[in-house]
Amino acid sequence: MWWSEALMTLHTALLQGARLLEDAGIAAPRLTAEVLLAHAIRQERAWLYAHPERELQEVEWLHFGRYLHERLNGKPTQYITGRQEFYGREFRVTPDVLIPRPETEHVVEAALRTAPAAARVLDVGTGSGALAVTLQLETGAQAWATDISPAAAAVAAGNARRLGAPVNVVVCDLMEAMAAGAMDLIVCNPPYVPIAQRQGLQREVRDWEPYVALFAGETGFEIYGRIVADAPRVLGPGGWLVMELGFGSRDYVAGLLSGWRDVRIEPDLAGIPRVIAARRIAESLL
Repeated sequence: MWWSEALMTLHTALLQGARLLEDAGIAAPRLTAEVLLAHAIRQERAWLYAHPERELQEVEWLHFGRYLHERLNGKPTQYITGRQEFYGREFRVTPDVLIPRPETEHVVEAALRTAPAAARVLDVGTGSGALAVTLQLETGAQAWATDISPAAAAVAAGNARRLGAPVNVVVCDLMEAMAAGAMDLIVCNPPYVPIAQRQGLQREVRDWEPYVALFAGETGFEIYGRIVADAPRVLGPGGWLVMELGFGSRDYVAGLLSGWRDVRIEPDLAGIPRVIAARRIAESLL
């Protein structure tokens, strides 16, 4: 073990933890050590720097040592702390759900731009509930969220309750439980990784995040195809579909939406196509 029975200050623990993580090639070792140490002592990160000479209690350095061991073995920091920020709010996460990424915030922003008046919103494959909860709180819309995993749906429902968002969470495959014409806006961050690329993923993703939330099938486009095929049934006339784009998926997904109106592709700050939005053709045009 890297620690001893001697009392250890927060400053020393932080330095030693960061060194361990750096030597193991863990990304952002200092920040990771700060997050894990703060979690071990049940304080915010800033508290570490306001009290550097505070000595760790035995149970605290035991927790910190366990958290470091888990991170060194590949477990993502968010699954250790059970928390991840998304759009300025803290969401609870478990290995049953995909960790919300900053890139997915572009889906929220695109939805707010394209369908700001949507009264009924559906988040397909909700995971932690990040999209459904965020859009409900940002717009006041009636919100639904679906997930094929009961465990993921429970996490989403818990986040909705804790953050005060009235979101209806439904366990089903994609949109199969949704009534015809029920929604004004559908958002989704679908699985889009081809199965053949599994071994090329970071171990934190490959070994820890839920398979069903990552992999779409042989091509990576399978879930896109199913969503685009069923979305016209669930959307009301003129309703919007907004989806996150996986790497290299822009042209294929745009082709799936060739019969839709107002197709928009929005890049992230690095210029990478990140979100695609399209509008359902009105009944009179079908």
